Amino acid sequence: MKTNFKFLAIGAFLGLFLHSCSSDDDGLSYEAPVISNIEVGIGNSHIGYVGSDLHVEVEVVAEGTISTIDVEIHMEDESAGWFYEYSYDEFSGLLNTTFHKHIDIPDGITTGEYHFHFTVTDVQGNQTTIEEHIDIEQIDDTEAPIMSITTSPTENQVFTSGETISISGEITDNFALSGMFVALVRAEDNITDANVTGSNTSVIVMLHTHDFDAPDRVEFNASITVGAENDNNMTPSVIEGANAWQLGNYYIIIKASDANSNGTISQHYPININL
Repeated sequence: MKTNFKFLAIGAFLGLFLHSCSSDDDGLSYEAPVISNIEVGIGNSHIGYVGSDLHVEVEVVAEGTISTIDVEIHMEDESAGWFYEYSYDEFSGLLNTTFHKHIDIPDGITTGEYHFHFTVTDVQGNQTTIEEHIDIEQIDDTEAPIMSITTSPTENQVFTSGETISISGEITDNFALSGMFVALVRAEDNITDANVTGSNTSVIVMLHTHDFDAPDRVEFNASITVGAENDNNMTPSVIEGANAWQLGNYYIIIKASDANSNGTISQHYPININL
């Protein structure tokens, strides 16, 4: 009888184990990804401009985790006009994300109505696609944005660890803004204004954005605390290495561009940092 009970116990255990595996398998069936809060174009205008970029922002939730996000842009006749197709795998494995990209629109392309497709695929192969219509237009605009500074540090003002450096103002454009950038630059690095960008790891980014509540006007307040661990780039980066905080002379610079790539660069606002 002991042997029979032993076999019964083993059988019961295997039965529970197999049932458990079966339940786990049943739990791997997920709903298709959910796409919401879609913004295409500056101020969700659904307009892109030749030689500029197309702002795209979308909220994505995927129970089964994201595998890829695909974007396709084409005219009704796919053999005509501009054709864009790209698969973004950088979001793989995430349950949710805010997709935020600026897609370059080449010079010289055919203007007119285009179809914009946004597809999210999860790890099980479930897909959700949205389609939007966008107009790509040519801009006849040579006027650069105008800057007006409201508050700034006094010339060569000294800032120590824990103190906040700030500058504020307003930028306007006759048509539409496409981006603005505020950086803190170490004077001795001798970086040209053209090379002060969001991808330059030698500068400290105080503010970087391509999103505006009104397409032709933005009030801004850029700031950073001396000794801060991270900058204020669109994706914050650690302040270390080439742009690590140092004792010495710095300056603040502001750059803005419009939808036709006309740009404006501010004067330098010199400050001193004393760690």
